[in-house]
Amino acid sequence: MTQEEKRDELRARIEAAEQRNEERTLADYARDASETATRFVKEHPFASIAGVAAIGLAIGAMTRPGRRAGRQAAQRTSAFASYATELGLAYAAGLLDTAGGAAQAGRDKLEDFGDSVGDSARSLRRQAAHRAGDTADAARRLTRDIGKKAGRKTRGLRSRITH
Repeated sequence: MTQEEKRDELRARIEAAEQRNEERTLADYARDASETATRFVKEHPFASIAGVAAIGLAIGAMTRPGRRAGRQAAQRTSAFASYATELGLAYAAGLLDTAGGAAQAGRDKLEDFGDSVGDSARSLRRQAAHRAGDTADAARRLTRDIGKKAGRKTRGLRSRITH
């Protein structure tokens, strides 16, 4: 595409945009602005509140009654800040209590689990000791029986040799 063709295409786009803008009414612009503002407020609620508050404070600070009210508001604001701080601390304390309760419940469950594991381990230890005792008894009987048989064979062999 040559430079001249690019310029012609750009001019055509500009003319089309100007035509669309001429056809738009004030109501269309107002509707678009309203939709954009609503979308911004929904996406950024805290920034919107802060911006409105800043604009209100700036306008209020420019007027004499606003400055007088500002001094009074500063006094009320400090009281409000105290209440807000207390509310925040109470909320945090509630969260800590809830977390502490959850931690205690977790400790209780862990303790119960530990008791269960300990009981099972003691039971297994008793069973293992019992089986080890049974095995030791069987080994003693077997040793005794083998010893008796070996002694009898030895005596039998001696008696044949000596006769």
